[in-house]
Amino acid sequence: MTVSLWRDTAGGAASPRPRLSGDLDVDVAIVGAGYTGLWTAYYLRRADPGLRVAVVEAEQAGFGASGRNGGWCSGLLPVSLPKLEQRHGRGAAIAFQQAMNDTVDEVGRVAAAEGVDCDFAKGGSLGLARSSRQWQHARAEAAQAAAYGFELELLGAAEARARCGATDVHGATWNPHCAALHPLKLARGLARTVERAGVPIFEKTPALQLAPGRVRTAYGEVRAPVVVRATEGYTPGLPGARRAVVPVYSLMVATEPLPEQFWERAGLAERETFTDLRRLVVYGQRTADGRLAFGGRGAPYHFGSAVRPSYDSVPRVHEALRRTLRELFPALDGAGFTHSWGGPLGIARDWHPSVGLDRATGLAWAGGYVGDGVAATNLAGRTLADLITGHETERTGLPWVNHRSPSWEPEPLRWLGINTALRGVVALDALSRLRPGG
Repeated sequence: MTVSLWRDTAGGAASPRPRLSGDLDVDVAIVGAGYTGLWTAYYLRRADPGLRVAVVEAEQAGFGASGRNGGWCSGLLPVSLPKLEQRHGRGAAIAFQQAMNDTVDEVGRVAAAEGVDCDFAKGGSLGLARSSRQWQHARAEAAQAAAYGFELELLGAAEARARCGATDVHGATWNPHCAALHPLKLARGLARTVERAGVPIFEKTPALQLAPGRVRTAYGEVRAPVVVRATEGYTPGLPGARRAVVPVYSLMVATEPLPEQFWERAGLAERETFTDLRRLVVYGQRTADGRLAFGGRGAPYHFGSAVRPSYDSVPRVHEALRRTLRELFPALDGAGFTHSWGGPLGIARDWHPSVGLDRATGLAWAGGYVGDGVAATNLAGRTLADLITGHETERTGLPWVNHRSPSWEPEPLRWLGINTALRGVVALDALSRLRPGG
């Protein structure tokens, strides 16, 4: 079925919240009730309980990537430490990575403190090397992390297989800074927490225009000195933001609950998230109810940055994901797959996430997480709260603050470039599998 596993296991359908009805004056207007918008509202109210904050959402809280992702709450950054060092300096790169690592624990802390049961389990993340090329890559990753003073443990074949009983494992990296969770439970729980703090969330209220001092919708205008754009993969649908990020689809599949004898062989006893080190991104987790949820890229980019519900399903990609998971775990042969789904994420032209506030206009933003947003959105929300309330902190000095990514190319160059690059990555992975020891 094309409904996501997370939606089916989040505790029933969420009752829709009222839409905006008439004009509203607040101190901060937030567009988007995904993780970014909700974390921003949460930390703003924590910083100043008297601040008037409102959120408008085109669908329902957690509708987009926040409620559909792979459930990796990780310290991963989409831009490498050497590139961060080259752009911003070594100290800034290290500070950014350390802040991301710490954020994983912050998400778990807030979830526990606010009673948000999102199946949070910090078991770390395994990067499986299943070829000699991937093993070389794993060793290089571990050496790079060590050079910056970060822990990325290199596991030999036996230890890696003991943690994850996938096929052809030569070894693995293990990163402790990752937790598996149920993404939609987190989004819905966070929305309820924000409402308890006095922040209204207006659903089924798409923003038609963001401008200094106001958000225009079909049901009224929200006026505020600060307007926060927290729309991630849906950003190109806003006037003037067509080339800010591109929406690239990531797709997922999930199995039925698997018996204990499967897990005795497959491992993942600590609910470690897992990937292998191919070029095309894949990602998986053992869910709290004993399934495998597995996803990856490979869906085409759609001309004009189009986002449509029909793009959530790409049968050939979903079948490739099921085939890949069976290759990783042959004991799945005969097990049923119950769900397949997808959705768009946002990618900036330089793959560099950003968070910022233009004090001259009052327009703030965060996004471009490239699929690594479950934890990054929390750090973004805390940072936006600092910027908006005028508090200078370690967070406001991080290198993504007020970073401006270049615009994507106009069409048809954008469509040609992205899809050509995608096909190239798929071809390189296929070639690696054909080479002896590849």
